[in-house]
Amino acid sequence: MSFELIGFVTVLVGLGVLMAPIHWALTFMVVSTALGSAAAIGLPALGGASILVPNVFLLFFGLRVLMAYGEGPVLAAFVPAGAGFWLMVLTLFGVLTAILSPRLFQGAVDVMTVERSVGARSFISLSSLRFSSNNITQAVYALGGLACFGFCHAYLRRTAAPSHLIHAILIAATVNLAFAAADILTYFSGTEYLLSVVRTANYALLTAVEKGGLKRISGSFPEASAFADYTLILFAATASLWLDRVRSRATALLAIASLAGLVFSTSATALLGLAVVFPFLWIRSIVTVFERRKPGRPVFLAALFLVVPLVVLTVVNLFPEVVSTVYDFLDEMLLSKADSQSGRERAMWNAAAYEAFVNTSGMGAGLGSARASSYLLVLLSNVGVLGLVIFWVFVAAILCARAAPDAGRRAESLAALRAAKAGFIAALSTALVSGTVYDLGLMFYILAGSASALTCRQIAEAEAPRPRLVGVTSPRRMGGSR
Repeated sequence: MSFELIGFVTVLVGLGVLMAPIHWALTFMVVSTALGSAAAIGLPALGGASILVPNVFLLFFGLRVLMAYGEGPVLAAFVPAGAGFWLMVLTLFGVLTAILSPRLFQGAVDVMTVERSVGARSFISLSSLRFSSNNITQAVYALGGLACFGFCHAYLRRTAAPSHLIHAILIAATVNLAFAAADILTYFSGTEYLLSVVRTANYALLTAVEKGGLKRISGSFPEASAFADYTLILFAATASLWLDRVRSRATALLAIASLAGLVFSTSATALLGLAVVFPFLWIRSIVTVFERRKPGRPVFLAALFLVVPLVVLTVVNLFPEVVSTVYDFLDEMLLSKADSQSGRERAMWNAAAYEAFVNTSGMGAGLGSARASSYLLVLLSNVGVLGLVIFWVFVAAILCARAAPDAGRRAESLAALRAAKAGFIAALSTALVSGTVYDLGLMFYILAGSASALTCRQIAEAEAPRPRLVGVTSPRRMGGSR
């Protein structure tokens, strides 16, 4: 085991959080997810596998929640029929497949898997199925995601303070954009080594790449597509908060800057994700108009969608050279993607994943055994049909959680719930397009746990005034003790 410098910093911050107010723990937990290529610990015994900063800090976050509330609220996140219950079932089933399936189908299936070597970057190759360190690491990540879900659920259920989640999301968006700016500045100034402190993971780092004459922004992530996936989540959450008039100036600025970061990442996944997020926000805005009968930003957003086609037609007619330049850029980023080396490699991953699914009779090769370029094929090739079904039941439980008509909740609670769902959908949209492994990142589980906790009944109970019993004297006044 080897500690990186940022690993020592993470431990020191974690120890400080244990003695600080608990909302600091949530803030640092959310912000730590922006460090997507920062390994706190290296594990030579597992082929040089990296434990990222967010996963290390999760231990301190969980310990702080347990110190404050005990294990009861955490276990309550996994009650039967709830979203947490289905996530728990999926995780335990996945861990079981990670142990059994590679041995059951050993040598009978070829899969795309990560080959690690100590002191060198990992690479992906086609090899015969066998139990490997990937099964261990993905099982640990899955259990960590389950724990993160439970801790966030317990925190928001007990504090009933959605403002803490909103505040943490805004700080994470700011930190993410700061790293994006630093990535651009260090690239053009030849000082990329300054970011080496947050690029310590044993990954293939593609941080100095240009496309269409633009520097592909990778920020604190190993490549531009990973940066785009994370930034899309923050864009969806901050744009949703702006629509709900929560800290309007800050959310508007961060949403616009995140959108610019997505464009300059030149990630095809980002554009496809925006094609899901924008309609979701637009439909949600229209529904809000009919529910509240209050025009304003939703109406403005709806009008914007009507005006944009007119603006596009005007630009096409007046500035044809601009259209040609934009077309060449989009052709390189989207239309010609399948013919690129990256496109051919990912198509091969998907073909191998589908063959693994078929050759295991739909059971899957085991959690962590196979990689693909679509989360749908990741699930099928790793945990099979049963795992896929359980996952979509979990997703439905998160997205279908709604407020009852008689719930007297604050607007901030509703806004936080909507933002969590928007970010959750953004994470799903990019994963379905280009997800390579089962683990969707701790930000996904933070939003899922938050959305699960920010339900009607829980918030109504937490925010409702406690009844005062007339004629009853408290134990303290009676001289009693507890």
